Amino acid sequence: MPVFQFNPPERFIAGTVGQPGDRTFFLQAVGEGRITSVVLEKAQVEALATRVEELLEEVYRRFGAPPDDTVVPEDDGPLEQPIEQDFRVGTLALAWDAEAARVIIEAQEIDETAGEELLEDEEELEVFAEEAPHRDVLRVYLTPGAARAFAGRALKVVAAGRPDCPLCGRPLDPAGHICVRQNGYRPDRLV
Repeated sequence: MPVFQFNPPERFIAGTVGQPGDRTFFLQAVGEGRITSVVLEKAQVEALATRVEELLEEVYRRFGAPPDDTVVPEDDGPLEQPIEQDFRVGTLALAWDAEAARVIIEAQEIDETAGEELLEDEEELEVFAEEAPHRDVLRVYLTPGAARAFAGRALKVVAAGRPDCPLCGRPLDPAGHICVRQNGYRPDRLV
């Protein structure tokens, strides 16, 4: 299981490629002359950013401001080129290292075998256990200020998509939107 570890990264951001409605979301870590880019879902980016902010609030509430709580300016630059997907994220983990006063973000590769049928033969189970697929991991250590800047940018990236319909909450498409709350009634079509 290769671990792409950045402690600390020179840059850690969430970004997208593509137009709203057809975007691919990335987490990208840059440091020591290497770039690691992993693909994830919009909901995962939003959940991670929200949880980072909640984690920092809890840390401040319990322990006070950490000693290394300098404000980091938000990074609004584009993703580093070339953007090559290292893996697709399945599981995200978040932790606080109290000794180092760092937020740890871990993104683990999706388990492609999770949906496969379970093997029933004991011999097959032993062989399967020995050949268990490895999963890549991206692990990033951030100061509280860098974590807050990451969360702020990530929430902006998520919000930069298509606006939501005020009635049903679904994204509005530039080509048109059929709102389930209107039941097909559109006053502009009355003659």
